[in-house]
Amino acid sequence: MPIFRKSQNTPDGVDPGRLPRHIAIIMDGNGRWAQKRGLPRTAGHAAGAETFRTIANYCKEIGIEYLTVYAFSTENWRRPPEEVGAIMRLLGRYLDEALEDMERNRIRIVFFGDLEPLTPELRALCDRAHSASMRYSEAQANICLNYGGRDEITRAVRALARECAAGERDPESITEADISARLYSAGVPDPDLIIRPSGEIRTSNFLLWQSAYSEYYFTDVLWPDFSKEELNRAIASYQARSRRFGGV
Repeated sequence: MPIFRKSQNTPDGVDPGRLPRHIAIIMDGNGRWAQKRGLPRTAGHAAGAETFRTIANYCKEIGIEYLTVYAFSTENWRRPPEEVGAIMRLLGRYLDEALEDMERNRIRIVFFGDLEPLTPELRALCDRAHSASMRYSEAQANICLNYGGRDEITRAVRALARECAAGERDPESITEADISARLYSAGVPDPDLIIRPSGEIRTSNFLLWQSAYSEYYFTDVLWPDFSKEELNRAIASYQARSRRFGGV
């Protein structure tokens, strides 16, 4: 597990003593952002990639330990092939640039999702980015790629079922911790705050198990327009709430 250091750069209006440890973001609204400007949807994805770069570095700067982003879902394969191809090319370009800038940004990169359907070249880039970044301990960015919450839980249940079928464990002994340990997010604390830009108010199969007690922040701002100031507002909203986790 990384050993994170707290930052002294917490913005005004945000309590540095009550920062969410883990923020997750559904990066939504790229296509609509482009269409509003008469641009192809791919231009929105390119702008959204730059926003991710800005927000990831800002989270590290202010002391957020974990950032998880929904980059490409298991359902996104249903989009037009040219759009899927453009997203994958953008991801490859982002990873190439991340490898070049890695020593400056010092963010550990981890992937949640089934990478097998990706091209061999893109899988190799993901592996390189992950391996090269493992020496950093200041912040961690989890990129959900070909990820779906139901698929993740199904995989965890299958793994446990195989262990039971092999006689390695008693089904009655299975706990919530056993399931958590077999998710892509094993070892990562559950998100404290989940943010969804773009005006949509739904979870869209994102971190279904991990979000049981997460706080949500919804905004009409489209993801390419999501700013540091908007993130500060989300954190301030989170800090104004009382988290009781089912208690009084």
